[in-house]
Amino acid sequence: MKQLSLSKFVRFKRKSLKITQKEMSEKSGVGIRFVRELERGKQTLKMDKVNQVLDLFGYELGPIETIRNDEES
Repeated sequence: MKQLSLSKFVRFKRKSLKITQKEMSEKSGVGIRFVRELERGKQTLKMDKVNQVLDLFGYELGPIETIRNDEES
């Protein structure tokens, strides 16, 4: 299975629950602006707020292994 970016994952899960961004912000306790920035892939977000949103879907942030080319080492 291909890994989704965080923004695509959150958007996919939200749409699978058939809730709006506003509803997701209310249910998770974060602002609508934060939800929009999260779904747009903003690079700098507070991890605790991301976890508040992910908790709606039964997930939390965690480390994942990155694949690097030999040239980058």
